[in-house]
Amino acid sequence: MKFDKSLLRTVLFSLGIVALVIGIYQTIFYNDLQRNYWLFMVAMTCWMPLLYWRQQEALAAKVAAQQARLAKNKPRPAGGTQKSKKRR
Repeated sequence: MKFDKSLLRTVLFSLGIVALVIGIYQTIFYNDLQRNYWLFMVAMTCWMPLLYWRQQEALAAKVAAQQARLAKNKPRPAGGTQKSKKRR
């Protein structure tokens, strides 16, 4: 069975949102942030891997773009397999 990473991302994001909403509601209802601090930490713990994975994907895309640009601009060997054309 193959592990679906997008499902994990969806679950972590949803759990983080639920914890944040419950934390905000309880903080307003009880007027006590210290009592609900753990809910905010659960939300942040769910979002940290998401931020890390997004950063890693952006870095990998940047490296791939640089490699593609270098491969495109790679100098061709001298020796003339291509004929030069003069422009008028």
